[in-house]
Amino acid sequence: MGRRRVKIGIIGGSGLEDPANQILKSITEINREDAKNEFGLPSSNLYLGTISGVDVVLLSRHGPGHKVSPTNVNYRANIEALRIAGCTHILASAACGSLSESIDRGQFVIPDSFIDRTIHRKNTFYDGTSEYYSGVCHVPMEPAFDPHMSTVIKQAADKLGISIRKGGTLVVIEGPRFSSKAESNMYRLWGGHLIGMTACPEACLAKEAGMLYALVAMATDYDCWKENECVNANEVVKIFKSNVSKVTKLLVQTVELIGQQNWDQQIDDLHVSIILFY
Repeated sequence: MGRRRVKIGIIGGSGLEDPANQILKSITEINREDAKNEFGLPSSNLYLGTISGVDVVLLSRHGPGHKVSPTNVNYRANIEALRIAGCTHILASAACGSLSESIDRGQFVIPDSFIDRTIHRKNTFYDGTSEYYSGVCHVPMEPAFDPHMSTVIKQAADKLGISIRKGGTLVVIEGPRFSSKAESNMYRLWGGHLIGMTACPEACLAKEAGMLYALVAMATDYDCWKENECVNANEVVKIFKSNVSKVTKLLVQTVELIGQQNWDQQIDDLHVSIILFY
């Protein structure tokens, strides 16, 4: 019996709202209505294609034109759409604020843990409303992001000569507002290295759905803890867009390297780690 065929879902974040045209040349498009599932409509159409012979499915987290705020993203519909499309992996990108002197604007980071401060989002598939996701599910969130995918992202960055930090704690806030200065300093005291608005429940749902998930974060600002530095949305998008070429090259290279490996053991281990009660 041969190894599983890899299919990678790519979730484009802020500044990467049109990932299909930025990454793929030959595209099969699935309309949002056709990608609708029991959790509703995904944020955008799905774009199917290949990168270096690897099947990929692209999705814009905030929709075309960044019209969906972080809390209003239908994370469950997005992840479920990628699962139904047959994805085994999810490679996501996101703009984040830096909470550390050692992480400069424009720096790429591969987080390995998170602190979830969101309160208004549906953070599990197993809430008693789904036939497919029935029962009570307990999912371990250590590791929060797949370490094997994270290693491949680092290898891809090294191959391209892109500076990237491997490891760091991402504080996920509700948004869409940014932090107060007191909150920002509190998160720094907690050990946060980055602050963002979208990794939760995205990473948790991906794990529940049985897909390996890793995140490429780009620091676009210093939140508001640093003297004479205060985040604003225009600057965030400006920094991210100035690095779009690097992000897309990194995603493409990562997909190529993922496709060269056998992921059967990692996928099996993920499925075994999920504890279900019926």
